[in-house]
Amino acid sequence: MNPTYDFTGQVAFVTGAGSGMGLAAARAFSASGAAVALADVGEDAVNAAAEQLAGEGRHVLALVCDVSDEAQVAAAVDRTVAAFGRLDMAYNNAGVMPPPTDAADEGADQFDRVQAVNLRGIWASMKHELRHMRDQGSGAIVNCSSLGGLVGNPGRAAYHASKHGVIGLTRSAALEYGSRGVRINAVCPGTIGTPMVDAMVEGGELDRGQAESGQAIDRLGTADEIAQAVLWLCSDGAGYVTGIALPVDGGYTAQ
Repeated sequence: MNPTYDFTGQVAFVTGAGSGMGLAAARAFSASGAAVALADVGEDAVNAAAEQLAGEGRHVLALVCDVSDEAQVAAAVDRTVAAFGRLDMAYNNAGVMPPPTDAADEGADQFDRVQAVNLRGIWASMKHELRHMRDQGSGAIVNCSSLGGLVGNPGRAAYHASKHGVIGLTRSAALEYGSRGVRINAVCPGTIGTPMVDAMVEGGELDRGQAESGQAIDRLGTADEIAQAVLWLCSDGAGYVTGIALPVDGGYTAQ
């Protein structure tokens, strides 16, 4: 049984909310009473997600946003505050993973794209969320790193560099804003059953059986399990928690 939270009267902003872990978090926030802005680069996906939640009586806003473009991020955060009056919680989830590439062969364009979305996108999101939370004197931000922010993996140098960077951003900003009423943490998902992972399995980039057996809990994680970790980090139950990188990886990084 999952814990329950009461976020009535609060506002959450979620990037990468059109599918996977972002959508699961948006659903969980809204089910707990929060108004939720769903941001995603995929217009059809984010509109469909918001329409479904609105049909369930939730207070939601769909925003098309490419997090690699700071101006779009700033506009999305500002629209959230304009629509709902404040910003209390954010889950900066949007990310990409390129195909495995030998470190000696990886192109600069691919490296730059990964950093633009996974690292600069979280930097921009956190920056503009903090501008509002700083004025409020309150807030909670969760940045999506990865088990790839805690360990290395062959063929994934650019991706892991971006996810290690997210943890550095998180820890530094947490130290800066702890005394100002804003908590900032990172969640580090393991291999989660999402559309992105399904596509990797179908494309031969990932062996599902090996992924399942590669951790103490012998299965893939679920998007809902990541959402529950995000909600806890945003809740009063984690009121004394800031600057952490929380593995939710079935024990992968315990090895």
